[in-house]
Amino acid sequence: MNMNNKANKAGLRKTAILLIALGPEVSAQILKMLPESMIQKITYEISNISYVGPEDKEVVIDEFIEMASARQYVLDGGIDYAKNLLNKALGVQRAKEVIDFLYQVKQRERPFSIARKADTQQLTNLLINEHPQVTALIMCYMQPDKAATVLSQFPLDKQAEIAERLGTINRTSPTVIKKIEKIMEDKFTGLFDNDQETVGGVRTLVEILNSVDRSTEKNIIDTLEQRQPDLAESVKANLFTFEDVITLDKGSIQRILRDVSNEDLALALKGASERLTNTIFANMSTRASEMLKDDIQFMGPVRLQSVEEAQRKIVGIIRRLDELGEIVIGRGDQSDILV
Repeated sequence: MNMNNKANKAGLRKTAILLIALGPEVSAQILKMLPESMIQKITYEISNISYVGPEDKEVVIDEFIEMASARQYVLDGGIDYAKNLLNKALGVQRAKEVIDFLYQVKQRERPFSIARKADTQQLTNLLINEHPQVTALIMCYMQPDKAATVLSQFPLDKQAEIAERLGTINRTSPTVIKKIEKIMEDKFTGLFDNDQETVGGVRTLVEILNSVDRSTEKNIIDTLEQRQPDLAESVKANLFTFEDVITLDKGSIQRILRDVSNEDLALALKGASERLTNTIFANMSTRASEMLKDDIQFMGPVRLQSVEEAQRKIVGIIRRLDELGEIVIGRGDQSDILV
């Protein structure tokens, strides 16, 4: 039995245990909404369970609550919002497991699944002559790093045009997706889903640009500054977030701290994760970290807007130091970095 079969078997057993725990009335209502093939598998699994211990039942119910809560967090505020809440509620490792599972489920539900599985060179050859709007829509459903690789292979003018459309897509109706799927069906053979989803926008463009090499990013940003200055500013503000400081090496963090005022740093950390806060403290002298802790402790309540403004200032410093070459922010292509 391969790993996928084992995972499917475990998932069926957990589902069966959950339905047993919920009782016959609730379970019957749930089963009515499932596909016939799934009903058969679950009922077969239920029939083969003779006893469920209290501990097993509690574990499955807790896991179900975690998954249901995580999915609602994603719907309410997006993936970053969900990560933040789950990190606090479940701890970093468990939160990552839950988010990874939801991401896998979401990926299976999304249209153009074949584009996520296809070879990047094949995708480049396939999309290079497509209309930029079509290419942008398909890239919305691809992994950011794969979309970044494909995008970097396009001519410079087309890169910027696709990026512009990526950044301005908001919602796409099922009808439009269905029409595009029909056009692309001969090229992307596979099964598609036409559920309406929120796709594209600044977040998707930022995820892709965070994975491309610096020259590709610079070309796209420079062109967007000429065509759509507001979009360019929004993208630049989101390319590197304050929480991303945790991904930098110690030397870079210490260099950044030399240019950041204590007031801005204390304000910024007021809304930061515990992990990032500890990372900052670890890169300061004992005396400086103790003073900063006192500043944060005695600061009292502050407006979220003030915290975000302080974080934006620090991100601005980070991007300036990166442009000057005094620190290195990781990119999709790191081949030009010598260590």
